[in-house]
Amino acid sequence: MATPHIESKKEDIAKTVLMPGDPLRAKMIAEKYLENPVLVNSVRNILAYTGTYKGKRVTVFSSGMGNPSMGIYSYELFNEYDVDEIIRIGSCGAFREDLNLYEVLLVENSYSVSNYLQELTGEEDHVLPSNIELNKKLENAANRLRVNIHHGNVFCTDVFYNQVAIPNLRDNYNCYATEMETFALFSNARKLNKKASAILTVSDNLNTKEVTTSEERQNSFNKMVEIALESII
Repeated sequence: MATPHIESKKEDIAKTVLMPGDPLRAKMIAEKYLENPVLVNSVRNILAYTGTYKGKRVTVFSSGMGNPSMGIYSYELFNEYDVDEIIRIGSCGAFREDLNLYEVLLVENSYSVSNYLQELTGEEDHVLPSNIELNKKLENAANRLRVNIHHGNVFCTDVFYNQVAIPNLRDNYNCYATEMETFALFSNARKLNKKASAILTVSDNLNTKEVTTSEERQNSFNKMVEIALESII
């Protein structure tokens, strides 16, 4: 089978999918961590690989940037390929000064002003939780790896350069950071009765103005990747 956006056969995709935004990060993860990785999608250069990690079959499938792109790929994976669970592994911009570069955030809730959920289901909810079961597995994996992780909410924005809202979001919605994909992912999971979560690496801090390079974002966010992979064992 195939969709307008995915060329894979149904059997090409594992029941558990890790979703980085960047296709080249998906390629790096597959080559570095998976045994016998096979390229299963390259439509529009949205790269996806299926292999095994410590005997567990897993697919690493890039989502692209933003709610619409994540929305398309995660919906089709859930609905057409019978994927059970998706863990987003991506970057975020920290609102809090105590969130340093390369630290890891496990997302508890995604707040957004996006109308994605309303268009999808008719609901007007703007705060969506991640899956408790997946979060517990991610937390246990982090403990086994002795990686300290933060737990908190994120603001999922449709505007990358939205700097005006930072103080209100940080204070009124207790958002630790901002990113662009969790709300669509969690919306699809709600509609289709699937599991979804997100574990993110701080790529920049919007208060201290510290930043990482595009190369560092592609190749150096290994702790969250290892936590996500260990969580599926």
